[in-house]
Amino acid sequence: MGGGIARDGIALYEADDNDELARPKPKTPHAALQMAREYYEEWFPSAESFVRGYRYAFRDGDLKKAAFDLHQAAERFCHTVLLVLTFHSPHIHNLAFLRTQVERLDPRLQAVWPDDNRKQRGMFEKLKEAYVKARYAKHYRISEEELDWLSARVEDLARVVQAICLERIEQLEATAREAG
Repeated sequence: MGGGIARDGIALYEADDNDELARPKPKTPHAALQMAREYYEEWFPSAESFVRGYRYAFRDGDLKKAAFDLHQAAERFCHTVLLVLTFHSPHIHNLAFLRTQVERLDPRLQAVWPDDNRKQRGMFEKLKEAYVKARYAKHYRISEEELDWLSARVEDLARVVQAICLERIEQLEATAREAG
């Protein structure tokens, strides 16, 4: 129980040259524009809501809840950019995986999470672990200093994601106008 179709090798279909199932794509420029707008209007404000939750929890001294909310914000910002740019996002909470996926889409996202040293990599790891450990692990600890650094990164992530998504929506608007 708990296995996955891809992980457990369950064959749903056989194909010679195709490694994965086709993902549905919008059929027209107008449909693409509508989908991108809907994804952005749903996911970006949801991420911002978790940023607000982070601020409240941080101010109240609930650092574990703050870390969890910050993780959720970062995760949702990643899903936003994936959905707006590709119309697909995996149903996954692994922030490291999501980070890799979004960084492949736009080089501006690579600058959000510096990992020049062990301390920076460790702080990102704490954020990644917050999804589970901040809620369930008795010994999970995160400091105000670490949260300050991480929240600055998430704010950068929000700015970059917003710019990328709005640029994409503008491109889709132009394409839809040309299509009539």
